[in-house]
Amino acid sequence: MGYHTPVLLKESVEGLQIKPDGIYVDVTFGGGGHSKEIIKYLDKGKLVAFDQDDDAQDNLIDDKRFVFVNHNFRFLKNFLKYHKLEKVDGLLADLGVSSHHFDNPDRGFSFRFEGELDMRMNQSATMSAKEVVNNYEEEKLAKVFWEYGELKNSRKLARAVVEQRKTKKIETIKEFTDILMPYLPKHAEHKFLAKVFQALRIEVNREIEFLKDMLLQTIDTIKPGGRLVVITYHSLEDRIVKNFIRDGQFEGEVEKDFYGNKNVPFKAVNRKVIVPDEAEIEINNRARSAKLRIAERI
Repeated sequence: MGYHTPVLLKESVEGLQIKPDGIYVDVTFGGGGHSKEIIKYLDKGKLVAFDQDDDAQDNLIDDKRFVFVNHNFRFLKNFLKYHKLEKVDGLLADLGVSSHHFDNPDRGFSFRFEGELDMRMNQSATMSAKEVVNNYEEEKLAKVFWEYGELKNSRKLARAVVEQRKTKKIETIKEFTDILMPYLPKHAEHKFLAKVFQALRIEVNREIEFLKDMLLQTIDTIKPGGRLVVITYHSLEDRIVKNFIRDGQFEGEVEKDFYGNKNVPFKAVNRKVIVPDEAEIEINNRARSAKLRIAERI
């Protein structure tokens, strides 16, 4: 398998309703699968791609219509302004971790391999998974497991980690998973470990915080009639995207006009979430949890 097989490629790119002279943003460039498809539809248009991971630069598109930004998408407005592109016709975000990350033992994203506990998307960032499991207080660690992994025994897990690190610092994936072994549910070990690793990864990369940052910036950056296209892979992300499209915010009361209509920046294009068909899941098993939402700027 290559760097990453793009998920829901046809559906997400069609969702952008690309105009040949339009300005588009792919905020999760990765292996470049979605970007390479978007650029096929452009004539005088432009495509700006974001990725904080240096490895993504191996996949850059050699095309004068293509601009690459080696930063996290939370800097969306700053870099669009820098490139004199304050308003865009569409934005695509594929929020999944690429196959490249899961399949590279050196990056520490998967419990299938031995290696250092890392999980940093941006390799120049200071905080890795190792820092989280060795330095977080028990209560904070339990909160990470509960909120980002939705693990019912989060407190027990946190306590076990804290007890273990009193005698020896936790450095590797194996050292970490060994602590979890007594808590693994029978016949669901992999699913459980996936949730623990997801929780750590979200915390290390501040994924929820940065996703909210980026979504709020789309209100100012996407032109009226422009499209917001987002692919999520777990319920936490999907809930955030769904609430944002519906309410223009993540919690609290939505502002209404004199007639009781919601004042919201986007309207959902697909009322029902779009998921991969069986044929796509058979080819790419990692597509099985993908959910696609498309919205239009009002």
